[in-house]
Amino acid sequence: METSKQKIATKHIQPKILYYGTPVILLSTLNEDGTVNISPLSSSWALGQCIVLGIGLGSKTFENLQRHQECVINVPSPELWGNVEKLAPYTGKQQVPEWKLPLGFSYNKNKYEAGDLTPTESVAVQPTRIAECPIQIEAQVRHIRIPEHTSFMAIVETEAVHVHAHEDILIGDNHIDPRKWSPLIYNFRHYFGLGTELGKTYRAET
Repeated sequence: METSKQKIATKHIQPKILYYGTPVILLSTLNEDGTVNISPLSSSWALGQCIVLGIGLGSKTFENLQRHQECVINVPSPELWGNVEKLAPYTGKQQVPEWKLPLGFSYNKNKYEAGDLTPTESVAVQPTRIAECPIQIEAQVRHIRIPEHTSFMAIVETEAVHVHAHEDILIGDNHIDPRKWSPLIYNFRHYFGLGTELGKTYRAET
């Protein structure tokens, strides 16, 4: 006799955020004076060589990308969560935006020092890369738009033009070993790494 599947109960909720588990990135952008701003971001995804970023309006990062359309998408490992969190309360804007003041933000121009991170020169763009991040993607901004339904954020489309990876996470010349590489995951404002491998897609080449 067939048994019916157990019904799973759900409940309507209204969460303040929808960061349901996405990789953290540290975005390097160029300031007016040639120095580099670093901003932790939790909204990004890749489609081929296109990497889409979600960036708050009024931020130094957005201001920089409008003026100088180059960046580096630095992808930290779980071990770097403390460095990321050191950057979290700082803004690169000397006049801290009003909405950030109640959240405890303060101005700090030297983000490398604040995050205890090391700059290294890029190949194809002006903003520097973060040496400690196992994956560093130099990118060009191709399109910026502001969605009508989320008017406080910008959708920034970038094109990856040069990719760097730590040698110890590679297989051969062009493959990253998923058994050695784990991104830092931002899960409802908590930091996580990946768990054990469950399997792989039929298209996996490693």
